[in-house]
Amino acid sequence: MAAITASMVAELRGKTDAPMMECKRALTEAEGDMVKAEELLRVKLGSKAGKAASRITAEGVVTSYMDGTTGAILEVNCETDFVTKSDSFLAMANAAVALVAKHNPADAAALGALAHSQDGFGPTLEDVRKGLIGKIGENMSFRRFKRFGSGAKLASYLHGTRIGVVVEFEGDDAAAKDVAMHVAAMKPVALSSADVPADLIARERSVAVAKAAEDAAVATAAGKPVQTAEIVTKRVEGGVQKYLKEVSLFNQAFVKNDKLTVEQMLKSAGTTVKSFTLFVVGEGIEKKVDDFAAEVAATVAASKQPT
Repeated sequence: MAAITASMVAELRGKTDAPMMECKRALTEAEGDMVKAEELLRVKLGSKAGKAASRITAEGVVTSYMDGTTGAILEVNCETDFVTKSDSFLAMANAAVALVAKHNPADAAALGALAHSQDGFGPTLEDVRKGLIGKIGENMSFRRFKRFGSGAKLASYLHGTRIGVVVEFEGDDAAAKDVAMHVAAMKPVALSSADVPADLIARERSVAVAKAAEDAAVATAAGKPVQTAEIVTKRVEGGVQKYLKEVSLFNQAFVKNDKLTVEQMLKSAGTTVKSFTLFVVGEGIEKKVDDFAAEVAATVAASKQPT
């Protein structure tokens, strides 16, 4: 009979999220056959087996890798901030971003298929991810990444582990590093006003129109004169233009010297920024907010049900 090792149990737990002892029993019954053991668990536990894959991973880290004009930035997610302090989790994240830079995978699946061994798990990065899920007990996922290799110079800045920026540029290294720090602080959405996505502009215009209508209603209720349609239109467009300046990198006031725009600072430094990439951990992910009191009440009620 095949020996059932701790790493085998951890790997099966990573795949199914089943309790450790259940994993060990399944592996014993399957005589070490991982596929058969997983099938046994799914039969026994139903939808409970594999529930880790559906848990929200809104915490995590952003990391980057640079090697000359080649580089990458990567966001790896987990369920709680506690895991982001784990040496194993951080080692996997740093290995993954280096693999992105060196091999240029098309997507997360291709990234996971690349060779990597760690903590007794392998031979692929996906095997390591699954193994660490079982070892640590939390879901983990490679959410997004971007590789850089156009030949432009690269500058990166990591604000702790939650915000990461990579800037493609030509010119002065220090100026580009300052821009990367500026992006992390001010979070522009585009290089210039002309590059701001149309949907964001439409949303801002809609807000300005709604605000103008609200102001008109208040003025009418108070018996005050209402602005003409021409003035309202100018106000709306003025608000949109102000928004464009606020969210476009080149038009923003430079964080180290607010008397200069970023564009003016770059010009004085003889530097051209071609693009920037900003990753913020969990951005756009809806976090689950648990009602602890309700959870306890539900647990108590369930314990009183006849078995």
